[in-house]
Amino acid sequence: MAGEEKTLESTRVFSGRVIGVRVDRVRLPDGRESTREVVEHRGAVVIAALNDRQEVMLVRQFRKPVEAVLWELPAGTLEEGEEPLACARRELKEETGLEAEEWVPVTQFYSSPGFCNERLHLFWAGRLRQGEAAADADENLTGHWVPLEEALEMARRGEIADAKTLVGLLSLRYWRR
Repeated sequence: MAGEEKTLESTRVFSGRVIGVRVDRVRLPDGRESTREVVEHRGAVVIAALNDRQEVMLVRQFRKPVEAVLWELPAGTLEEGEEPLACARRELKEETGLEAEEWVPVTQFYSSPGFCNERLHLFWAGRLRQGEAAADADENLTGHWVPLEEALEMARRGEIADAKTLVGLLSLRYWRR
């Protein structure tokens, strides 16, 4: 059975606009010591917006860490003190121009808990109306309506490789009411 690790010392090595990084010295359950590098993140939201035609809104966006343009569900980082639903509303509007009358909180999950504490809040958005997008100045993305079944097939073929998008699409396929 897995046991907890006790933090003996924590050293901040970086503080940025989006992330922080710390190195923790820990005592393992068997008494040995080790270190853990931890990326700290405020958390984020991901929005699975589905229209009446069973099309899901996906965005195409270049992601520098992987040097590729990816298919993704609209998403974004929580502002300091911001509630997840307020963030989801803001991000959907900024990235796609969409506003939703129906919001369903689906689940929360960690993006990559082996090194990062980012928790994502997944929402379904429905009863949509189109407005004007207003992406952040450093964002370059385009929105596309894709039939849900086609998006799931794109995921199966490996054309969608973003973890939060895969979770969101699978939630629409398997958990949708």
